Amino acid sequence: MKIGLAQINTIIGDLEGNVGRCLAAATRARAGGAELVVLPELAVTGYPPRDILYDPGFVEAAGEATIDLARQAADGPPLVVGAVHPSGTSTPGHPGLLNAAVLLDRGEVRAVVGKRLLPAYDVFHETRWFVPGSEAQPVEVAGRTLGLLVCEDVWDEGYPVHPQAELEAAGAELMVAISASPYRQGVLAQRLHHTRDSRRPLVFVNAVGGNDELIFDGRSFVLGADGELLAMLDAFAEEVRVVDLEATEAVEPPRIGREEELFRAVVLGVQDFANKNGIRRAFLGLSGGIDSALVAVIAVEALGAERVTAVAIPSRYTDARSTDCAIELATSLGVRCEVVELEAMQAACETSLAHLVGDGTTAENVQARLRALVLMAHVNRYRGMLLNTSNKTEAALGYGTLYGDMAGTLSPIGDFTKTDVVAVARWHHETRGVIPDFVLERPPSAELKPNQVDPFYYAKVAPAMEDLVRANRSNEPLRRSEHKRWQMGVVLKVSEKSFGSGRLIPITRR
Repeated sequence: MKIGLAQINTIIGDLEGNVGRCLAAATRARAGGAELVVLPELAVTGYPPRDILYDPGFVEAAGEATIDLARQAADGPPLVVGAVHPSGTSTPGHPGLLNAAVLLDRGEVRAVVGKRLLPAYDVFHETRWFVPGSEAQPVEVAGRTLGLLVCEDVWDEGYPVHPQAELEAAGAELMVAISASPYRQGVLAQRLHHTRDSRRPLVFVNAVGGNDELIFDGRSFVLGADGELLAMLDAFAEEVRVVDLEATEAVEPPRIGREEELFRAVVLGVQDFANKNGIRRAFLGLSGGIDSALVAVIAVEALGAERVTAVAIPSRYTDARSTDCAIELATSLGVRCEVVELEAMQAACETSLAHLVGDGTTAENVQARLRALVLMAHVNRYRGMLLNTSNKTEAALGYGTLYGDMAGTLSPIGDFTKTDVVAVARWHHETRGVIPDFVLERPPSAELKPNQVDPFYYAKVAPAMEDLVRANRSNEPLRRSEHKRWQMGVVLKVSEKSFGSGRLIPITRR
């Protein structure tokens, strides 16, 4: 059997556009001889639609879009696509929907299989909108008996229900799983581990693209009955591929180093956040430090140099080499770089706020907020978004200024520990050679007072704080700075536990 794996990048709420993307992928798969085309979880609505599903008008329109997709694809091979579908049950205050794998064939909806295992952990809150599907029966397509599964239905550890086993017992000879599984480090190995529990050939089609803080890495694949890998699609890119299950030999999974994988993930996240929201330009403060240097190279890779503006804002405490390196990096990247001296604004604040500023933390925070003022003036004047350059370790420690260096719409490296930042920046330097050596080798510093150096041994502190975050635990620095993280911009998720919708720790607590 020839199956088309259609790893597409959808936009949440863009029903007409998503139908068009599904049709275009199906057309390409049909040209390759596909007898069945498989598309990702909730491809019609985009994933995750979240509380849009409380709008009955949207749900009705999504149902009509699914029917429209079936009609427009009527002359092609059958499609398995993710869509929302009424469950037939009603609960006050709950949409009562199925997160479904829908089989479209000859212009009609031939089968609807609701997701059985609804995740309710980390960034997943599917029980808020969906109800579990009932026990499914296999369906026949092109002479093969298929078992349809939706994402978590292959993730059977810890669940009393095993949808794969039930479908096998009912006679399914081929498993087809549609998915919108977000990227986080190590997730591919987890997917392969769980799907290899099946004793049948298995087709797994995953979404690709960025939606808010979530990044979907694609890497759809096909497994043989004994668990060998027969095909794997590209990482972090759309792809349509037709796989002949009877004529495919085992392959090795593509090898991507950890640093490259992290880099490609956030590049896609920045690219889709900007493009899907119609944001044409990005601005960032380029300080001569390693964090802002890494954000700069990410932004250029994602958006192109012509859409990125760097602003260096030296103060009386800034090492001249910092500004020189910022200009050097911007020149190497081909981005516009402006230099705005902070001294006049800093002196004015010291005069007008003399009774408040003085020395110490207040004076340092004023500088950070003045820099944010400069950056936001650029954003307001030229339109676009400010990219935050803080990392996860700094955010965990509370080592950042509200409305200062914590400002920004999007945080590309907000889920990178400080050690991740260093590793990815060094990898980029070794492969591209644009980050100056001084930036890579200098001690970390906010340069807000004479001879300032960050007061942390990051090689020890970064993994210790990461362990606490991953365990949903806190210590004094985490508790003290919880309110700051609630006010951060969108943090692109690349770990098992990031700051954002997956960490709902209260500010007020004992």
